[in-house]
Amino acid sequence: MSRTGALFCLASAAGFGAMGIFGKLAYDEGATVGTLLSARFVLAAVLFWLILVCARGGIHELRSLSRRDLLIAVALGAVGYAAQAGAFFAALDRLDASLLALLVYTYPVLVAVASIAIGREPARRSTAVSLALASTGLVLVLAGAAAGALDALGTVLGLTAATVYTGYILISDGVTERVGPLALSTLVCTGAGVSLTLAGLAGGDLDPGAVTAEGYAWLGALAVVSTVGAVALFFAGLRRVGPTAASILSTLEPVVTVALAFAVFGESFGPAQLLGGALVLAAVLTVRAPRRRELALANP
Repeated sequence: MSRTGALFCLASAAGFGAMGIFGKLAYDEGATVGTLLSARFVLAAVLFWLILVCARGGIHELRSLSRRDLLIAVALGAVGYAAQAGAFFAALDRLDASLLALLVYTYPVLVAVASIAIGREPARRSTAVSLALASTGLVLVLAGAAAGALDALGTVLGLTAATVYTGYILISDGVTERVGPLALSTLVCTGAGVSLTLAGLAGGDLDPGAVTAEGYAWLGALAVVSTVGAVALFFAGLRRVGPTAASILSTLEPVVTVALAFAVFGESFGPAQLLGGALVLAAVLTVRAPRRRELALANP
């Protein structure tokens, strides 16, 4: 496996791991779900465009893209990423950041199973083991929630985010072979920014005037650390190691989220939830990267 790709995926996971914390802190300072989503992606898109313009050959790469790849990249943001982010942050408004992280983190196994189903990767015994571990872990996480602490809609939204993200990763895997990570990140965030801003306006949930100065600082951190940095690093890593390996390496994400949630908010789990979370993480660690990708990218 490409060491550079692995490091990119791990750094991306750390950035995404802080996302729920930044979101909770922004909510405490007056941000609504609509305001958060719009601010996150609009600011990220602006930053990506500035980087693209300043980068050597950045504009040339963008102009050289086929119309098909251009439309797919924008749609990944406007439809895929927007839906995933919308479900995630709507769930975050109802659930603890740590619990949500474990719910969303069923996606690595979903990616592995989907990759096998569509013929991208061979079936492995480890995948069956991962499914059993993930299913058992998820049941324990949900069943171990304290009475009244588990919001049904928030749970559905969290699992929806995991499912949508699975499709997003599989589609992105094909696109990254033709489009560079910087150009792809720029187009994805642009599509998501436009889509989510329009959705916020239509739903009456866009209220930037209610956000405090500290709230905007958290929104800025969300855009820079958990969007610009995390998205670009993920695409760069995905291009080198493939969808299943990228998902496995992202195991660091919920670990970072749980650690930060404990440090910042004092969130904690009961014994059953701790065991369930451990099983979910064990599930993704049992999924192996496809040998074909390791050989193809042995010399990145």
